[in-house]
Amino acid sequence: MPAPALSHMLAQLIATPSVSSVSPQFDMGNRAVIDLLAGWLESAGFLVEILPLEHHRDKANLIATLGDASASDGLILAGHTDTVPWDAARWRFDPFVWTELEGRGYGLGSADMKSFLALAIEAARVFKAGDLRQPLIIVATADEESSMDGACLLARLGRPKARFCVIGEPTNLTPVHLHKGVMMEAVTVFGRSGHSSDPDKGLNAIDGMTRVLAALTAWRDSLKLQQNAAFLVPYTTVNFGHICGGDNPNRICPQCAVHFDVRPLPGMDGAALRYALRERVQAALKDTDFTFETHTLSPGVEPFSSGEHSQLTAFLTQISGKAPKAVAFGTEAPFYKALGCDTVVFGPGRIDEAHQPDEYIELSALDDTVRMVRALIARCCL
Repeated sequence: MPAPALSHMLAQLIATPSVSSVSPQFDMGNRAVIDLLAGWLESAGFLVEILPLEHHRDKANLIATLGDASASDGLILAGHTDTVPWDAARWRFDPFVWTELEGRGYGLGSADMKSFLALAIEAARVFKAGDLRQPLIIVATADEESSMDGACLLARLGRPKARFCVIGEPTNLTPVHLHKGVMMEAVTVFGRSGHSSDPDKGLNAIDGMTRVLAALTAWRDSLKLQQNAAFLVPYTTVNFGHICGGDNPNRICPQCAVHFDVRPLPGMDGAALRYALRERVQAALKDTDFTFETHTLSPGVEPFSSGEHSQLTAFLTQISGKAPKAVAFGTEAPFYKALGCDTVVFGPGRIDEAHQPDEYIELSALDDTVRMVRALIARCCL
């Protein structure tokens, strides 16, 4: 039985919730989406493998191969199956009903990025295993929007292997060959509690945090000196997103924490940045009685570059008619590049519509995507 029509696949994927979140009250599994994709891909002639995530009974990755699975010179079409949480009160439409209106298809995950998985299957359905000199591989991962556990599993396994990889994140069908990294870090300063009537009997952690924030602000300013003109914001950004300390005005604050986001440029190393961060905090609190801890809030994503000699960037530039660009958001691209793939981010939809109420994708992009992906399959696999 052949895979269903594209409209049916889109409707089924949107109708199947698969939120991932660092907040347990919002987090869901993705196994129902994986099972849908597995059935459709098997119907299209793919050899399908489901890879459960360790410690997550209801989460899994999928690797589906059309053609010779032992070859390693083919093409990966990759996407993630999870979405972010949604605010039902701000949606005009049911986020779990694929709704076509005025040239747009609405639904949670329509742009980011369930549609690409359906479009990859639609593009592939005209090819048979015997047609391909190199394999076509479709990969669907879990938890890209939260922990990156799905991509981390692929990295640990060292697979799949292929020469080329397209990640179908929403880029408005423009090749993306550069993106910044994403790091989420925390610093906690520890003092000593006491009665506010005698400040000398305690050690106020908020006072220590003012030193740390001054040091981190200077660090942020220093990071602006290294720039890459390919980006709209051409330097590494540091955003102080959350701060918390103390519990009552008449008690000396014993502990204060700040959480912040760092978006490093390609060529920068996360481990080196964390080392520099700790050195700055240590220097700020030198010759005081404050102690501190630094903590990484999530594994994050390294910066990404396709490289100056990326054949895939050239292919997609020719197929799309659009010059490659850089973006500030992170993707799974560094994981696939680490597997040895020539990797580019390229997909329908716009990032401006992702993570928003009434998320949508332009319906005109559906046919364009299928046409371009088929042309890429023909170039890389036939």
